[in-house]
Amino acid sequence: MFLVIMGPPGVGKGTQCKRLVQWLGIPHVSTGDMLRETRRSLPDSDQFSRMDGGNLVADSVATELVQWRLELLDCQDGCLFDGYPRTTNQAESLATTLEARDKAIHVAVKLEGDEDELVRRMLKRAEEENRPDDTVETLRRRMEVYVERTLPVAEFYARCGLLRPVDGMGSPDDVFAAIQREINSRETES
Repeated sequence: MFLVIMGPPGVGKGTQCKRLVQWLGIPHVSTGDMLRETRRSLPDSDQFSRMDGGNLVADSVATELVQWRLELLDCQDGCLFDGYPRTTNQAESLATTLEARDKAIHVAVKLEGDEDELVRRMLKRAEEENRPDDTVETLRRRMEVYVERTLPVAEFYARCGLLRPVDGMGSPDDVFAAIQREINSRETES
């Protein structure tokens, strides 16, 4: 199963991804983790310095990382995409890449939440995890980028009949149960 999870910063994607990969037995493909790791090895790259201001790296950079990751054996029968696709171009590229392997996205889960509450959550996380890059300005910019660039991806998956919105503001257990219901309902439709 190839699954996409998306949502605004702070909505709990990381928490839910950990549960989903365990429940489904598929690898977690986090472009955020891959980009941060690549950035550590290429600290002077202009492509990665864009991330400091809450902006996205170029589509080609993210797509190349995902295509490389899909070549690894553990992703042959499925994975959970977290942080990708973040633009419609990336969604189209992913569809083409999977189609070339006779695969497709099974479901796209969109976690939703109140922006002010999400910023509060992220500031608390930044303080607890000592993340100096998470300032109010950066977090607001990440929200703007999400609305401008990533919400159209949700519309792309809605047009494909794959989008499943889930309220991300409940307890982690309640949110996970809602995601499971959406995945299972998609399973019965296929």
